[in-house]
Amino acid sequence: MELLIYENAHRRIGSLLGDVRLVRVQSDGRLVRDGTAVEAEALSLDAAYASPDIFRIPEAARGFFRAVLKSSTVRWLQSGAAGLDDAAFQRVAAKGVAITANDAASVPIAEYVFAEVLSVFQNQAARRKAQAEHRWDRLAFREIAGTTWLIVGLGAIGNAVAKRAKAFEATVLGIRQDPAKGGMADEVAGMDALPRFLPRADVVVIATPLTEATAHLVDAAFLDRLKPGAVLVNIARGKVVDEAALLAALDRGRPAHAVLDVFVDEPLPQESPFWAHPGVTVTAHAAARGDGFIARGDRLFLDNLARFRAGEPLRNLARL
Repeated sequence: MELLIYENAHRRIGSLLGDVRLVRVQSDGRLVRDGTAVEAEALSLDAAYASPDIFRIPEAARGFFRAVLKSSTVRWLQSGAAGLDDAAFQRVAAKGVAITANDAASVPIAEYVFAEVLSVFQNQAARRKAQAEHRWDRLAFREIAGTTWLIVGLGAIGNAVAKRAKAFEATVLGIRQDPAKGGMADEVAGMDALPRFLPRADVVVIATPLTEATAHLVDAAFLDRLKPGAVLVNIARGKVVDEAALLAALDRGRPAHAVLDVFVDEPLPQESPFWAHPGVTVTAHAAARGDGFIARGDRLFLDNLARFRAGEPLRNLARL
């Protein structure tokens, strides 16, 4: 079989690929097979691995997807990305290619959520300020125990957050498109439950995929239903939130704080009011960048590669 793989991923796991014929995507987007440059039209791909690190190098990602889209033989693509809303994935799926999603981000993103929520609850900014000013301030803080968390999107990431929230003795409410699938939450319901779940939540975590149905899901009506003191965390996609509505709601103190790792425009423009807003924590779409993320993605790919070659069902098969 012939496999398309990013050169950095090949360096990590090439020795584990056996007798697979490899086409390596270089960082500049060029393709190399058997040590020789090759054009996409000359390939006979069976599978492709878009490893997590390829998305950090735009030229490599463009070369990779250009080759996949020109192939008439490719049957399976393993994604290293947490989300599949990019148009490139839609175009690949339209060719009849099976796409498997990457759940490797669930661990670092869940840890990110707790680091940031704990920072808000425990008022770490005030603690550091007191330290810098040599003030012996004994500051009170909010506990997670006894709070209620609402997780909108109860997939791999949402369930990882729910698992950790329950370990902190919080009550967890979960929203997912198909509530029959259940999950780690204490209560699981469909999107129609949002109006009654939102006023109960001390922390609202947005972890839903971006679709036509979820674009601007977090709008003025959504935000008006939040309880006083609620913290909003978005680790999904920027377009899930109506940013103008969120800024207006923050100025009204509801939510009391927003932790935002994703934005409509990325990198976030220098003139964006989110940077300096006292009720906002901004991070640079980095919630997944834990030190175990890439290795975890590689392991998933290797497992699915063995399944693909054996004709067995693939893990995390997506439906686009």
